[in-house]
Amino acid sequence: MASRRLAVAEVAAESRALPSRYLTPDDLVAMFDLPSVETVYQWRRKRTGPRGFRVGRHLRFDPVDVRAWVESLREEAAA
Repeated sequence: MASRRLAVAEVAAESRALPSRYLTPDDLVAMFDLPSVETVYQWRRKRTGPRGFRVGRHLRFDPVDVRAWVESLREEAAA
């Protein structure tokens, strides 16, 4: 029974896996079903969203930083 639970957890983790490339604001809109890309830019201005960085004029997000941000939100919600 425990091995079945582990297998289910592994499948769930794989389905939530983030891409290995840097994410765009549009990627975040699609991932979190946000109303618009402006939401991502508001998060950045207010320093409430995941940590991002500029590549020239383009905003990018490291998938590891996005995962850490989501985990911090989950921890806050659990507290």
